[in-house]
Amino acid sequence: MFLAIDVGNTQTTLGLFDDEGGLVRGWRMVSDAAQTSDMLHARLWTYFAKDGVELAEVTDAGVASVVPPLQRAWWVCLRELLGHEPLRIDASTDYGMPIDMPDPSTVGADRIANAIAAVETYGAPVIVVDFGTATNIDVVDQRGAYRGGAISPGLMLSANALFSKAAKLASIPVVAPEHALGNSTETAMQSGLVIGAAAQAEGLVARMKAELGAPDATVVGTGGLARTVSQATDLFDTVDPDLTLRGIRQIWLRQR
Repeated sequence: MFLAIDVGNTQTTLGLFDDEGGLVRGWRMVSDAAQTSDMLHARLWTYFAKDGVELAEVTDAGVASVVPPLQRAWWVCLRELLGHEPLRIDASTDYGMPIDMPDPSTVGADRIANAIAAVETYGAPVIVVDFGTATNIDVVDQRGAYRGGAISPGLMLSANALFSKAAKLASIPVVAPEHALGNSTETAMQSGLVIGAAAQAEGLVARMKAELGAPDATVVGTGGLARTVSQATDLFDTVDPDLTLRGIRQIWLRQR
């Protein structure tokens, strides 16, 4: 089996794939930069034991990380587990997708994985909106080249800043309200956060489509809050929560 690991600033997502490419198990854990390789190994063992899967069944693994200390810890953990080096995704390696940017090395590993999985699944041109700690928009043009995109504070990052800095605004459920016009403090905050995130994505994607000259580009939503935001917009052609994990596996297949 292949283990894909997407290490974000807030959460780490893990996906276990069988030989046919099916996602058979998935887990989430907090991204803690203080964790050692031994701690990560113990956490993996716990997850696998809970779901009745043998850790020894993992024959290959790949990591896309935006947290350098955790990238190193996962690499050591997986090297000891596998008996060989796992895949480490970074922008300095050619994965078969042209990166049409002045400095390709600055592109995050998760964004590369998203772009490759999106083209593999939906074709080009395609635009991915990833709702994580940051909201990333990644654009692949008609030629299949990665062109960049946009990065903005994520929905929960904005919510936590609002909760911590505005003394009278208590924490609320982050869900899509029925109307943009909130008639209470709670629904007004939900409108500003969720519908606001949707409106921001709509505006940016519309401008990017115009700049690409690709009005029919497929738009894919992914990330932990994609389903929540999708309830407030018709922007997305599809919501694909496992896109990044599949991208890690696809890169592994190409490298293999």
